[in-house]
Amino acid sequence: MDAAASEIWTEVVGLMTQYGLDVVGAIVVLLIGLWASGWAKRMTIKSLIKVEQVDATLRMFFGSLVKYLVLAFTFIMVLNQFGVQTASLIAIMGAAGLAIGLALQGTLSNVASGVMLLLFRPLNVDQFVNAGGVMGTVKAVNLFTTEVATLDNVQVIVPNSQIWGGTITNYSVYDTRRMDIVMGIGYGNSIDDAMAALRAIYNADDRVMADPEPAMYVTNLGASSVDITVRVWCGAGDFWALKTDLTKAFKEALDAKGIEIPFPQSVVHMRNDAAE
Repeated sequence: MDAAASEIWTEVVGLMTQYGLDVVGAIVVLLIGLWASGWAKRMTIKSLIKVEQVDATLRMFFGSLVKYLVLAFTFIMVLNQFGVQTASLIAIMGAAGLAIGLALQGTLSNVASGVMLLLFRPLNVDQFVNAGGVMGTVKAVNLFTTEVATLDNVQVIVPNSQIWGGTITNYSVYDTRRMDIVMGIGYGNSIDDAMAALRAIYNADDRVMADPEPAMYVTNLGASSVDITVRVWCGAGDFWALKTDLTKAFKEALDAKGIEIPFPQSVVHMRNDAAE
């Protein structure tokens, strides 16, 4: 029994002598790597805070990315301490990364698009946009998706690649908007009288801006009407309410002046060949 124990002890001492320094070195490298990864993440986030264009979500993403890169480098160094051929391991990891990337290319495309949206900010929370085929108010922009509330208050989750890869119409970027309202009058009515009635309406509304100055044009001689376009500017927040109010007021003003607002109609002439 003593001989067996002595043999085991001798074997343990031999292993400790052979690999002891490697184990200690690996532990030291691991501890330094864990500390360095956390430090690198904090410094990355701290540095990005100074950049106003970088969103908080994006700061956390880049911070975590740097942390895991440092951890991966640490893992390779630990294996190298034990004599593992890391070149082949790196090649295997690269091949695995490529395979995973191909399998998740749709997801990675959304992440890349999310990074671009958070970095360049073509749309922000609480802005009214038409993006990815969806019109509504932006509620949240994440790395993978963007949440939009439609006009009837329905939640729509849009993949970021669909938004970044298409046209983005943002109605909330500028403080003012131009509004065009087309009113048709009959050919027998006075254009000047109609314009005077319309002018009195929009001049009396405080939401209509004086600069740029409102304007009116005869824009079309249609099949049954003379079309007058009223062009005014207003604050972006007043656009929809002002448009509905002016449209109603224009109709009532023309009615009060006895000016006809014609509807499409056709005149049919009947021929009687037998009578001729």
